[in-house]
Amino acid sequence: MGCGSCSTGGGCTPAGCKSNGSCLTNGCSKLDVYDWLSHMDMPANYRPFQIIEIKFKGSRKDFYVNQDNLYLEAGELVAVETTTGGYDIGHVSLTGELVRMQMQKRHVKEADVTKKIYRKATPADVDKWKAAKGLEWETMHKARTLALNLNLSMKLSDVDYQGDKTKATFYYTAEGRVDFRELIKKMAEQFRIRIEMRQIGMRQEASRLGGIGSCGRELCCSTWLTDFKTVSTAAARYQNLSLNTLKLAGQCGKLKCCLNYELDTYMDALKHIPDNVNVLRTEKGDARLQKTDIFKRMMWFSFPQAESWIPLHINRVKEIQRMNKEGVLPPDLGEVQEEKPVVPAKVLDYENVVGQDSLTRLDERSRNKKKAKSKGKGGQPQQQQQGKPNNQQQNAQAKPEQQQNKQNNQGNRGGEGENQNQNRNRQNNQPKQQQQNRPKQQPNQQNNPNAQQQPKAERPQREPNVAAPAEGAPEAQGGGEGQSRNKRNNRNRGNRNKNRNNKEGGNTGNSSNETSQA
Repeated sequence: MGCGSCSTGGGCTPAGCKSNGSCLTNGCSKLDVYDWLSHMDMPANYRPFQIIEIKFKGSRKDFYVNQDNLYLEAGELVAVETTTGGYDIGHVSLTGELVRMQMQKRHVKEADVTKKIYRKATPADVDKWKAAKGLEWETMHKARTLALNLNLSMKLSDVDYQGDKTKATFYYTAEGRVDFRELIKKMAEQFRIRIEMRQIGMRQEASRLGGIGSCGRELCCSTWLTDFKTVSTAAARYQNLSLNTLKLAGQCGKLKCCLNYELDTYMDALKHIPDNVNVLRTEKGDARLQKTDIFKRMMWFSFPQAESWIPLHINRVKEIQRMNKEGVLPPDLGEVQEEKPVVPAKVLDYENVVGQDSLTRLDERSRNKKKAKSKGKGGQPQQQQQGKPNNQQQNAQAKPEQQQNKQNNQGNRGGEGENQNQNRNRQNNQPKQQQQNRPKQQPNQQNNPNAQQQPKAERPQREPNVAAPAEGAPEAQGGGEGQSRNKRNNRNRGNRNKNRNNKEGGNTGNSSNETSQA
């Protein structure tokens, strides 16, 4: 009768076992106990423990005696004895020696266990039990309607039917005592079963209903927590938590039980923190306590009208506190304890060798392809290297020629026309010099890579009246017809620029005379 698809081997069908939330025991994970002795071989003369732990709906568990020595495994459905007559159906949760340990934990003696296990549940028992569980939802809503009609200040939270469908237990919460005698009469007339009313607390209600906590996990009270200890706001103060009821309260409306989990650790750490150190007196003034880190053993103080906080170790705080008791005022709080950032250790279990974690890995590949294409379209690297010294020589020759062009232009122009012509000469000379500085390739060199590559000597523009370059200037390399052709082209360009400048200078001079006469 066990649940074959359940990971825990239980006889229910919780979420994850294809039940879609219709588990008859509200989930297999409620108050589970792992039987770590189940796979161990017992001695030959070992007599199994006769008491079995049975689990029912919600977090209800009880111990029963196996008088007939039935072979039972965890998760099987059994019919057990009840205190009010009839029988109930439950799952076997624990067998063997672990039951003895559970009884010692709950302070239950073997002599006090008197209820018996009748038999393993038959198919007829299981069908009747499932039919009774199917009536619980409808019965609870009808009972709530009856309670509202009687104006009773109570909240019905859950209903539990007995396995033989003869009795129903109603669980409710209320702030005080409730007189529900009239309610029981009406429910007995409508449902035709025996009624039992049980008042539970807010935490027991959350335990039965279940839910998800603020941590993202299932509620502790509905999975493993059985004893509910008192939780006070002092637990939050010791842990330096903000006293915000919305954050400190759980789904039951009470303070969270998890506030007590780490309270003992905080109490041990607080033993080393000095008491009554709200103010430390120094010559600069009184420093007030602002913050305390219990585990780092650091305390932060600040002077009045100061924005920064000064961190101190507890040893320094104790020293200043002792000096204040003796009536001595230290000059200041001492050296500021700088907080060193904690660098996490690098784990070498994984290394991104291929680069598959980079978001821009595809962009880098496209960039490399574009660079390779641009290099293929450009000239050969040897020609570019040979063209570099020629550009330096041409720039050296262009400097004295530009200076002489400026002198000639200043002598032929006057007033505002000189400035305009100088600007135009600069604009005209710059693009021409850039074109001349670029290395030129012969068509034969492109077709014949074995041919000798000789860089051409390129000169900037020269005017006919300009004097020869200064002494010591490097001369352009190369000769022959190519050099003479370049010289003639440069002279023709210089003549054209000079004629254009003279014309513009004359026009600007006439316009300046007209303005002076006016």
